[in-house]
Amino acid sequence: MYSPKEYLKHGLFFILTILAATLAGGEWVYGKSIMVSGENALTWEYFLKSLAYSIPFIGILLVHELGHLFTSIHHKVKCTLPFFIPAWFGFLGAPSIGTLGAIIRMKGFVNSRKKFFDIGVAGPLAGFVVALGVLIYGFTNLPPTDYIYEIHPEYADPTFEGYEDAIDFELGQNLLFWTMSKTIADPERMPEMSELIHYPFLFAGYLALFFTALNLLPIGQLDGGHVIFGLFPKHHRQISLVTFTAFLMYAGLGIISPYHPGNELIFRIPLYVGFLYISYHKSGLSVQNKLTLALGIAAAQYALVFFQPTWQGYQGWLLFAFLLGRVMGIRHPEVSGYKPLDSKRKLIGWLAILIFALCFSPQPFIFK
Repeated sequence: MYSPKEYLKHGLFFILTILAATLAGGEWVYGKSIMVSGENALTWEYFLKSLAYSIPFIGILLVHELGHLFTSIHHKVKCTLPFFIPAWFGFLGAPSIGTLGAIIRMKGFVNSRKKFFDIGVAGPLAGFVVALGVLIYGFTNLPPTDYIYEIHPEYADPTFEGYEDAIDFELGQNLLFWTMSKTIADPERMPEMSELIHYPFLFAGYLALFFTALNLLPIGQLDGGHVIFGLFPKHHRQISLVTFTAFLMYAGLGIISPYHPGNELIFRIPLYVGFLYISYHKSGLSVQNKLTLALGIAAAQYALVFFQPTWQGYQGWLLFAFLLGRVMGIRHPEVSGYKPLDSKRKLIGWLAILIFALCFSPQPFIFK
């Protein structure tokens, strides 16, 4: 089905992604890098230890993509092998998690709502099951409380004033992670969210939940878009558009504010409205409707911040929103007919929506 050249190319990128994730894991988990010398250098010993982060993390992404692949093969829909995107920026002194994700591109025409649904939902469900197993292992096998002193020996210093002086980054909570930390983890060994990056299985599991939630957003041709397309055949366009608009509304909250200097707003407002307009490029809306939405969102955000100055969105979502609206599109390909899914598939669809609710974090990565 696939040529040796394809296996070689995709296999090479998979290996490069494992390598990149291991290097990133060395930086996050142990504070070791191949770009530094001395006690912070990444030795072979710590490289092998960092596999405890890269193998579970990339393994979960692989299972996710294989779920899509095998379901496509089952439905006789031509698609590519999983293509992993390595991303390690340690040589630039910038943080990275080792990958930008993985994709499978369907090459065959799909004219079936059932096939779209099956292929879309199989990936996140398969990946979620493995991620759940990784997290259960991580929460029930936490290292002793003095483990953190191996990473941060300064914490053992009685004159040290607190973690806040040393940490400027933490992971945000989601419902599943919070529930598991409160129910199956030893509370005396459970780390703060700002220290979670030093626990490879928990960090890998958390990132897997992040990617699962990202894929299950009920927008366009994301996996969640396929689910909504199957569950609500006559209303998926409206659901996708409303969800995308709400996503943009939250992400950009605080970009323009009455509390910014007037001369700053002169430049911010037109640039931001232009950004919102471009983000609806592949929405299928008319120019007038896109402009109306862009102006309406900006005005609503400005008004909300005026009455509630403490309300802030998560600007880290803006790039993803731009890619969705400008590159991928927020519309789903049509198929002929509105034949509903059977009861079993509907149940799986609602399960996928529940998984999204459990995995989604409004602020997944918090830089203080």
